Amino acid sequence: MRKPSPRAQPRGAVYQAPSPAPGLGSMALFRSGLLVLTTPLASLAPRLAPILTSAARLVNETLYVHLQPGMSLEGPAQPLSTPVQATFEVLDFISYFYAGANVHPHLDIRILLTNIRTKSAFLPPLASSVQNLAHPPEVVLTDFQTLDGSQYNPVKQQLQRYATSCYSCCPTLTSVLLYPDYESGELPVEVSLPSTIRPSSPVARSPKQPVRGYHRGAVGGTFDRLHNAHKVLLSVSCILAQEQLVVGVADKDLLKSKLLPELLQSYAERVEHLSEFLVDIKPSLAFDIIPLLDPYGPAGSDPSLEFLVVSEETYRGGMAVNRFRLDNDLEELTLFQIQLMQDLSHRENEEDKISSSSARQRMLGNLLRPPYKRSELPAGLYVIGLTGISGSGKSSVAQRLKGLGAYVIDCDQLGHRAYAPGGPAYQSVVQAFGTDILHKDGIINRKVLGSRVFGNKKHLKKLTDIMWPVIAMLAREEMDLAVAEGKQVCVIEAAVLLEAGWQSMVHEVWTIVIPETETAPALSQLADKCHVRTQAVRRITERDGLSEAAAQSRLQSQMSGQQLVDQSHVVLSTLWEPHVTQLQVEKAWALLQKRIDAIQPF
Repeated sequence: MRKPSPRAQPRGAVYQAPSPAPGLGSMALFRSGLLVLTTPLASLAPRLAPILTSAARLVNETLYVHLQPGMSLEGPAQPLSTPVQATFEVLDFISYFYAGANVHPHLDIRILLTNIRTKSAFLPPLASSVQNLAHPPEVVLTDFQTLDGSQYNPVKQQLQRYATSCYSCCPTLTSVLLYPDYESGELPVEVSLPSTIRPSSPVARSPKQPVRGYHRGAVGGTFDRLHNAHKVLLSVSCILAQEQLVVGVADKDLLKSKLLPELLQSYAERVEHLSEFLVDIKPSLAFDIIPLLDPYGPAGSDPSLEFLVVSEETYRGGMAVNRFRLDNDLEELTLFQIQLMQDLSHRENEEDKISSSSARQRMLGNLLRPPYKRSELPAGLYVIGLTGISGSGKSSVAQRLKGLGAYVIDCDQLGHRAYAPGGPAYQSVVQAFGTDILHKDGIINRKVLGSRVFGNKKHLKKLTDIMWPVIAMLAREEMDLAVAEGKQVCVIEAAVLLEAGWQSMVHEVWTIVIPETETAPALSQLADKCHVRTQAVRRITERDGLSEAAAQSRLQSQMSGQQLVDQSHVVLSTLWEPHVTQLQVEKAWALLQKRIDAIQPF
C-alpha cells in the first residue's frame, strides 16, 4: 500500500534559461508553466485550441492548468483563489481540455483541482497555504486580455502575485498574457460541451447540475505511460472523492493479456508517475495505490467505498463488481462512466482510442537505451545482435535487414559449420559425448545430441562451453568478411545471443517479441482488421514438426521475451501482417542510419 503525501518543499534545482523558440524572438522555452484560465467555461471551450497552441510554444514539458473563470486581473485588489463549483459542465470541460491536448504530445498537462469543489456538507475549507508542485512553474500564462492587447505590466504583476499565492513557483517566474490567433478575427461564441461523463441512475445529469462529493471511492487501470485519457479518469475520481481514493494498478496475471506486455513500464515506475500526478492535482486527498491482482480488486470487497469510476470499455467490469458486492451483502457502488477518448492520429493496427497499447506499438523500432561502445570491433562496422524467442520471426527480420543493406551472420549456420566433420568444434563434441552421437558417415546426429543435453543442465553446459566460444570466433571472422565487402552494418542473428554473452561483440541488441502462447484477449478487437499472426508455439509446431508440448518445453528452456527486452536497445514484433513488419524494420533501419551518421567514426 502506498500513500503519497504532499511535498514539503519544491525541488531546489538550479534554474537554467532555456533556448529561444523559433519565431518567438527573445522569448524562451520554459520547462514548466502554469496556465491560469479566467474565461467562463462555455466561452472558453471554442478558444481552447488556440490558447493551447500559444502555451505550447512557450512550455515544452509540464503545463499546469488552473481554472478560475470570471477572475479579473485589472482591479486594484490582489485576486484570490475562490472555489469553483464542480458541475457536470466542469467535468466535461476537463475531459474536453485533455482531449484537445493530444495534439501537443510533448506537453504533460495537469489540470489542478484544489479549488474545484463538489456539493458536499463534509468538505474542508479551501486551503490558504501555497501548494507545492512537482515541477515548479518557470512561467505563468493567462488567457486574460487587456483592452489594448499589450503585455500590461500591472496586470502581469497581478498574475505573478496570484500564481505565487497559490502554488510554489520558480524564483525567476516570468508572466505572459496570451493573445491567441483566433482565425475568425472575432471572439468565438459559447458552445455546449460534449457529454463525456455518465453517472449511473439515479444520479442526475445536466451541465449545470452540481456534482455530489463522496467520502471514498475507487478507480483502476494499468496506467502504463500515463496519457490524457488516464488523466480524465483520475481527475473525475479525484473530484468525486473528498477523503480517500483507492487506485488499483493492474499487475502480474492481469498484465498477461496486454498487447506487447514486454514493453509495459514496471509496476514501480507506473506507481511513481501515478503518485506524482495525483499529489500534484489534489494534495488534500489521501491516495491508496495498490496492486490490482484480480478483476474485482478492493472495489469488490471494501465496504467503505461509495463509487467506482470506469471507462466505456470497463463499464461491464464495473457492473460485475456490483453483482459481486451484492452477492457478498455489500451495497452497490455508484458507477461513473467516462467516454473513450478518440485518437484522431491512430495508425494502421492501432486502436482508434487513446491507449497505452498504441503508445507501446509506437515504441517498436525506437532506441530504448544508449548503444554499447565497442572499440574492439572492426573499425567502420556497426554490429547489431538480433535475438528473440523461438518462433518469433528472427530469420524473416534478418532477411529484411539484409534487403536494406546489412551483412547477416546466422549463428545457427555457424553452429552447423562448427559441428561438421573437420569443423572447429567437431572433435571436442565427439570426445565429450561419445561416438554414439554420430551417424554412420561420421556426421554428428544433432537430434541424438539434443536428446542427450535437453533437460540435463550439466550436459547442456558442457556442450555450450564448447560451442559458444567457437561460434563467437566464427562470427568475428564473418565480421572481417563484412568489412571486406564494404558493409557498414552487420547483423548477428542468434536465439541465444544473451545467454551466450555475445552482446559483448555488438553495439546494439535488437529483440523480436511475439506472444508465447494463445492470442492475447486484448488483441481480439484488433484481430479482424490486422489479421493477428500465429504465436510462438504454433509457429514452432508448424516449422519444426514438434508437438505442442515439445514446443512449450523449448520456450520454457529459453530466456523469456521479457528478459530479452530488459537487455535490448530496440524491440520489434512480427505479430501483424508482413507489410507491417516491413514498415517497423524500415523505421528501425532509418533511425539506425541517423545514429551511425552521428557517431562516425565508430
